[in-house]
Amino acid sequence: AGSCRLVLPLRRTAAAFQPNTQSPATSSSIRSRAAPHLDDQPMRLNLPPAIGLATATAAALSSTSYVWDRLAAPSPLVVGVSAFVPSSAFVGNSSRRMSTHSGSSASDVEEKTDGKVSADDESGSSHPLSPLSNAFDHSWISHLDAETESSKRKASEYTRHDSSTDEFNRNKRPVFNGHYVEVKPTPLKNPRLVIHSPDMAERLGLDDGAVQSEGFTKFFSGDVGGALKKKDGDEINGASTWATPYALSIIGTRYTSNCPFGTGDGYGDGRAISIGEVAVSGDHAEHPEACPRYEMQLKGGGPTPFCRGADGRAVLRSSIREFLASEAMHNLGIRTTRALSLVVSDGPGGDTSMRPWYSEGSQRELPSMDDPRLAQYSDAQKKQILSQLRVQARDNPDIMIEEPCAITCRVSPSFVLVGHLDLFARRATKNVKEDGWKKIYDTSTPEWDALEKLIWHAAYREFPKTAYEPFKEKDDIGSAAKALLEESMDGIATMVAGWIRVGFTQGNFNADNCLVGGRTMDYGPFGFVDEYHPLYAKWTGSGEHFGFLNQPHAGFTNFAVMVESVFPVIIAHCGHDEAHAFKGKLMGEGAKIFQSKVDEAFRAKMGFHPTDDAADELWADLEPLFRETRVDWTMFWRQLYEVVKKFPVDGTDPSTDYGDMMATLVANDSKRERSSPFYESLNDESRSKYLKWIKKWREALVASYKDGGKSAKAMSTGDDSLSAEERMRLANPKYILREQTLVEAYGKAANGDEYMIKEFLDLVEHPCDEGTEEQSSKYYRRSPDDALKAG
Repeated sequence: AGSCRLVLPLRRTAAAFQPNTQSPATSSSIRSRAAPHLDDQPMRLNLPPAIGLATATAAALSSTSYVWDRLAAPSPLVVGVSAFVPSSAFVGNSSRRMSTHSGSSASDVEEKTDGKVSADDESGSSHPLSPLSNAFDHSWISHLDAETESSKRKASEYTRHDSSTDEFNRNKRPVFNGHYVEVKPTPLKNPRLVIHSPDMAERLGLDDGAVQSEGFTKFFSGDVGGALKKKDGDEINGASTWATPYALSIIGTRYTSNCPFGTGDGYGDGRAISIGEVAVSGDHAEHPEACPRYEMQLKGGGPTPFCRGADGRAVLRSSIREFLASEAMHNLGIRTTRALSLVVSDGPGGDTSMRPWYSEGSQRELPSMDDPRLAQYSDAQKKQILSQLRVQARDNPDIMIEEPCAITCRVSPSFVLVGHLDLFARRATKNVKEDGWKKIYDTSTPEWDALEKLIWHAAYREFPKTAYEPFKEKDDIGSAAKALLEESMDGIATMVAGWIRVGFTQGNFNADNCLVGGRTMDYGPFGFVDEYHPLYAKWTGSGEHFGFLNQPHAGFTNFAVMVESVFPVIIAHCGHDEAHAFKGKLMGEGAKIFQSKVDEAFRAKMGFHPTDDAADELWADLEPLFRETRVDWTMFWRQLYEVVKKFPVDGTDPSTDYGDMMATLVANDSKRERSSPFYESLNDESRSKYLKWIKKWREALVASYKDGGKSAKAMSTGDDSLSAEERMRLANPKYILREQTLVEAYGKAANGDEYMIKEFLDLVEHPCDEGTEEQSSKYYRRSPDDALKAG
């Protein structure tokens, strides 16, 4: 009872999945579940929910009609889990430092005298952006199709702007075909470079002189054409800029109703504009197997046809969050889009936008333990209800504020989304015919050609060595599509596993936010877990599906949308029998892979080798204790590492002083404020339960690393020789981006004090290190209770 494991389809069947209706008391173990019948073009993917927590509290919550204000009755806690296995090369830990800039505006750049290129000497090959422009290679443009003239003529009925003008693509309108729309960014007024990543700049071939130049600030604030002009007015090797359409599938359901035109032809990049792809050398690629190129994209670059009437802008607050989170996740060892630069529209006359926000001192009001409406529940049930309300009863913003606009340039080997494949599959299969149980597709249409081109391109950009190069010369798209799905499955599973390991919540993880390559992107409604709850989320609209431990299930749902989108091409080229056999096997393997990532990460977090399943029962015992007590996710795991650090498991006579181990885990708030992982002092019963767990965990861990133990055996036969202490250090970061400190950082930045952003970047470059005494004192602390109740 209390096991939190992910339940996913393990075999294919023609019967639709029926949700588990057993009581929590009878659903305590993992059981094989029938997979849904994934038709070739369903409007709803009936994926099984993650298993419910098998506790009396969950049963009580599911049956109560308790309502607080206008909140619906607390629903059963629905949980699925994921994880990631650290290795010796687990954490990014770039040796290159991040830089902040108090100046470096487009209108005020000092002339360089150290041999670097001057901003005033921007002609010919000496232009500071020449290394960038000389490496331009826009494969999205050269491999894929632009919107046709007939689509533009048809779209003209929806806008007053002529298709020959820039404004045509800067205003809401439908896009009926094509993989991209050529759209120019809208430059920021008075742009100033706030911060950049030297590591990412170096990967793009840009040295410090280029970054400090006027051209750099212009280019990455949206003035692409102006930045690439030479003194004689000609442009150096010019960039292309574009935005892309994609489909919207929410929790596996394919939607068109949210589209402003009701057809699905209005979804796409509303404020993200790609400003070019750069081919790089292999040693600058994301990893050795990656395509050696990067695409640059301006988030907040102005409106596109997909903006749905919005201004296409990002503000300084959200841009700081995007920049810091991108680099933090990279250094935490999780695949992610990177952040190259952050440019703000500065001072009087700069661009601003109105955004909803929280009034000063805004806090959620929650009931207390002695509230009469909770009288019917036990103390344990009251704590569960209050815990659930803390994460689910978040208030919405209550005021509008004016904020300076800013642009973050995010960089990735590819921005191919599951939503891209979803859109072009819908278009290619809209006229499907049926012959009994078989689907017959018209493969002669432009829409079908567009889908196949996109599949080839996704394989080229994300998995060139395994899904593109072996099959392209033979024009074997059926095999390429299979390999693409297999690689993507592993990538997405590994990514969401990493989220659980570090306590990250994405908040809105649908197909339009899921990259095919398994790379985290779009740091909008994100957050890191403070007080543990299985459904923890930072966004009021996340709901249970995007709750913390349900994220792996959300990832599998997105993968299922991708399977649906690619499957018709496999049928057309491999035949129905082979295609369906492959699909059934793939979905079964996917369930196992997502589950194995879960198990492996929790094993690593507790110090075990990823293959040692002795830890699985330990997590099943620990999770209910987390829910009974108010515990900080990051600090608990880091303090557990401190236990192993202070009491090593190797040696001839490992310590059995479990009382001292418990004291190390709990720490002492009286010695240093908020240094304990527990938000409330443990009562005698809870302390006894944790002490019992520590003894069980410790004995299992010592046994695993003794001669003949599973971890010892695995270390001796493989290339993973990490000790229990080092494994736990890498799996359990000390420093994360806590919400209240982020708020403080961008609050100061709004008033011109950007030092704290630099301080944060220094911190997240080495999230698993001990850090300085000052860093530990300031940033290795529980969030204050007031911050947990803030809007």
